[in-house]
Amino acid sequence: MKRHGILNSHISKILSDLGHTDLIAIADAGLPVPEGVRKIDLALKLGTPSFREVVETIADDMVIEKVIVAEEIREANPAALQFMIDRFGEDNVAVSVSHEQFKVLTRQVKAVIRTGEATPYANCILQAGVHFG
Repeated sequence: MKRHGILNSHISKILSDLGHTDLIAIADAGLPVPEGVRKIDLALKLGTPSFREVVETIADDMVIEKVIVAEEIREANPAALQFMIDRFGEDNVAVSVSHEQFKVLTRQVKAVIRTGEATPYANCILQAGVHFG
């Protein structure tokens, strides 16, 4: 049994297999998952686990060089956007795609990690960076 880090074996494997620029998504309870894309469903009930909790846990175990969120988050969920900026820095959070474009981008991710989040547009795509020591 692992002593530290993510215990969920599916998430741990995905993170271990990521290469530079590979993508994963962390999604609210309502984001559709494209056919053929792996879904790791953590949702227990509405709100559990939260988007924030899952993002923080993944970010503690993953080198992240870029974060993509949908433009709609600015008005519909400014608290989630502010959390992302606070966590990753304004220069690393790209808010330049529509929600429809975001959903198209999810076709390229290695996995969608579904949370129990029930607030609008609480979704992100994380691009893997590289760690050389």
